[in-house]
Amino acid sequence: QVQLVESGGGLVQPGGSLRLSCAASGKIFTMYTMAWYRQAPGKQRELVATIRNGGVTNYADSVKGRFTISRDDAKNTAFLQMDSLKPEDTAVYYCYVVSPSGQINYWGHGTQVTVSS
Repeated sequence: QVQLVESGGGLVQPGGSLRLSCAASGKIFTMYTMAWYRQAPGKQRELVATIRNGGVTNYADSVKGRFTISRDDAKNTAFLQMDSLKPEDTAVYYCYVVSPSGQINYWGHGTQVTVSS
């Protein structure tokens, strides 16, 4: 059983930066897709960014040009670099890992990101 642990969240002023990390306790195969989701109060969970085997990335329009997803397969870790943060980025951010078939998937417990002056 793989466990995902997010870290790096916190309170930051608008325009600031944070770097989230997602560490997997077990082996995450390189062909698995790693992703970040977020959920703001009163809203549905939404996809922020994904990174597939080979480093192919995809971003929500709302974060393009500001967020960067990356992964270190040797360390079973994914990252989300968040720059130029806005108050609307405030949410709980979740790490998600899924196999190519979709049959195997894991969620982290989330880390709070608050953007406020």
